[in-house]
Amino acid sequence: MKFLCFILFAYFAAGVATAAPLRIVTTFYPLQIAALNVVDHAPEVTVENLTPPVAGCLHDYQLTPADLARLARADVLIVNGAGLESFLDKARGVVAQAKIVEASTGIELLNGNPHVWVSPLLAARQVENIGAALARLDPDRAELYRRNAKAYAARLRALAVKMRVGLKDLPAHDIITFHEAFPYFVREFGFRVVAVVEREPGAEPSARELADTITLVKQKKVRALFVEPQYPARSTAVIARATGAKIAVLDPVVSGPVAPDAYLCIMEKNAAELQRVLK
Repeated sequence: MKFLCFILFAYFAAGVATAAPLRIVTTFYPLQIAALNVVDHAPEVTVENLTPPVAGCLHDYQLTPADLARLARADVLIVNGAGLESFLDKARGVVAQAKIVEASTGIELLNGNPHVWVSPLLAARQVENIGAALARLDPDRAELYRRNAKAYAARLRALAVKMRVGLKDLPAHDIITFHEAFPYFVREFGFRVVAVVEREPGAEPSARELADTITLVKQKKVRALFVEPQYPARSTAVIARATGAKIAVLDPVVSGPVAPDAYLCIMEKNAAELQRVLK
């Protein structure tokens, strides 16, 4: 049996090795990590990320000449969709040259919010969408893409189960987040976002908004204010000083190390942080 498996693998690998090179560009970090898992061990397939690894969410991102060059080289462009990459509207002529894969296809949005990848279960669906699309666009490597996508999606779903078990019995479930990146995450794990500090990163709250949030924290006895590692936490610090609430980190996975297990590791840290401050 082992010999037969070796023969089949060798035959499959030989077929994939003859496939033409494929350049994949992803629009931002979580898609890059997803794509790296889907194309694992695919010969002559490269994954390049468009936006800088230190970039946060892409609401106000501006394309650079280097970005346009990356887009021009792409055979496949993987986007989140759901309105997140509006900055690509300015590069329609360049983008039109690539085959576009929309990772959020078929996912129902909450109030139009595009941050679906922050849910491990929805991240698994995005991985499956990417795998199916690449298999369709690149049939020579189709079986490898499907197998990789299935395996990584299973790991994401297992992570979701593990996190749900670890978080379900916490005594506190009301939280305040830095901005509106977590509706899918809190729905998945049973939390409630009672307020956000900044509706959009960089749009600091007014004095009245800060006062209202301070009042809300005191009324609801909110234990923790969650900041994001990609942004300064000045406004959150003001709220913490006025209320005594703890400041903790909740990472929306929009930057980090370029490694296949990075999303899983960041989510594990998120779970540990929630357990630390809400127990």
